[in-house]
Amino acid sequence: MKLLHLYYDLMNLYGEYANMAVLASRLKGQGLEITVDRKTLGDAFDCSQYDFIYLGAGMESSQKAALSDLLPHRGELASAIGQGSVLLFTGNAFELLGSSITDASGREYPALGFSKFTVQETDARITGDVICQCAQIKEPVVGFVNKCTLIKGIEAPLFTVSMGPGNQAGDPREGLCLGNVFGTHLTGPILVKNPSFLDYITDLLGKRQQPQFELSPMDNPHPLRAYEITLQELTKRRDGV
Repeated sequence: MKLLHLYYDLMNLYGEYANMAVLASRLKGQGLEITVDRKTLGDAFDCSQYDFIYLGAGMESSQKAALSDLLPHRGELASAIGQGSVLLFTGNAFELLGSSITDASGREYPALGFSKFTVQETDARITGDVICQCAQIKEPVVGFVNKCTLIKGIEAPLFTVSMGPGNQAGDPREGLCLGNVFGTHLTGPILVKNPSFLDYITDLLGKRQQPQFELSPMDNPHPLRAYEITLQELTKRRDGV
C-alpha cells in the first residue's frame, strides 16, 4: 500500500505531520505492508499511483504555493479518486478541493475543482474548539479550527457541528465528504485526537487492499482516554456546566 504526504514541509502547521504518522502506525499494526512517500514543491510525483494522499494545514501564502504546484497534477488526482484512493486534506488544504479561493484583496485563485464550493478569505480569524458528528462513525469528533475563510456551496459536508465554527457563519455543516475524499478545517491533529475517525480511515484502506480485511481493536488505551477527557471537557463547556 502506498501513502503520499504532500508538501510535508510547507503545509505542516499544528503538528499536522502526526496525521500521517499515526495512520502509518495503525496500518502497520494491522499487518499491512506500506510505503510512505513525502513530496514537496518541485518534486516529481504521480498521484494516481497512491492508495492514500494527505495534505495538511499551512500559512495562507504556503497554501497558494502548494496550490500552484499541485494544479498540474489535477488529472492524476482525478484518476486516484476514480480508482477509489482515499484523500484527506486538513486545515486550509481542504480549501484546495473547491472551485476557487478569493483572497482578502479580491484576487481569485482557481482551485482543483473536485467540488463546486467557493472560498472567501476575510481579514478576521475564526478560531475555536469543535465538537461535531460524522455520519460515518458513531462517536463525536473533536478538534480545533483556526481559519480566515468562509466557504459557500458545500454539497456534501463531512461533519455537523454542535460546538464551534462551521464552513461559514451560522452554518452547522463543516468540511466535505465526496466518496473517499475528505476535507475538514479541523486540526489537532484530527486523526490523533479521534481514534474512531482514525479507525474509519484505516478500515477503508485495509479493505481497499484486502476485501476481507477486519480491523483489530486499538490495543493502546492512551489515545482513547485522551479522546474521552477532551470530549468530556468540551461537552461541559458547550453545555455550560
